[in-house]
Formats: sequence, C-alpha cells, structure tokens
Amino acid sequence: MKISQLILAGTAALTITGSEAWAQQALTGTLTQIDRIHGTVAIKQTQSGTTGANTSAAAEEFKAKDGLSLDALHAGDKVTYSVTETGGVKTITKLQKQ
Repeated sequence: MKISQLILAGTAALTITGSEAWAQQALTGTLTQIDRIHGTVAIKQTQSGTTGANTSAAAEEFKAKDGLSLDALHAGDKVTYSVTETGGVKTITKLQKQ
C-alpha cells in the first residue's frame, strides 16, 4: 500500500512539474492586435513543420502580466513569448520583439 502511494505521489509530482515547464517554453509568433487599455494582445503562432502546411491558424488572445510593457510593440511585429494558464486565462509572462 505504501509503495503504491509513493508511486502515485511521484507520478503526480512529475506531471505537475512537466506541465509547468511546458507552459514556460518560449514560443514565437506575430502580433496581430494590441489593446494597451485592457492589457491584451493577439498573437498568431508561427507554424512549425512542413513547407506548405496549413497556415490559416487563427490568432490567440492573451492577457499581459501586470507590469509587462506593451508600449514598444506594434501589430505585425515578430515576437518571442511565454505563456502560463491559470483558471482558464492565458497570461503572457514574457514578451520580446525579435
């Protein structure tokens, strides 16, 4: 019984750690919209894969983390960003123009 609890606890810890590391992974994309008043941005993620692959992916909207400056960015800029999700809300934690 103790061994199964130990294995279950270890699996849960690895799952949580793995999902947090994935959430902090740097992504790349193009800014399609910036709302400085509400602190949101829309980014179309850069497609990876085969040339000629479906490139009609829609832009996704994110909330900017408090204190993250959007002043130097404009629609059309290529960016590198990191996102976390809490309670169904995706928040940009790092946003840098390429």
